[in-house]
Amino acid sequence: MKTQQNAQPQFAVCIDNEGYPASLELRKIYRVLPDKKAAKHNLMRVIDESGEDYLYLVRFFVTIRLPQAVKEAFQHAA
Repeated sequence: MKTQQNAQPQFAVCIDNEGYPASLELRKIYRVLPDKKAAKHNLMRVIDESGEDYLYLVRFFVTIRLPQAVKEAFQHAA
């Protein structure tokens, strides 16, 4: 999967995990990878609990803006 190298990291909070309780934790912040093709189908590419990126319904998440210090903490944890 090709992603934009210079794109700012995007994040979202899980608000629904119906059908994916082992992969998504409610109220947890996840990193989102840009995927224009998936977005056209109401899907979002998310790095889930497995550590891999998978497509999930957009309605499972609310995108959020994080302070720079928090973004950096996420990047160092990866």
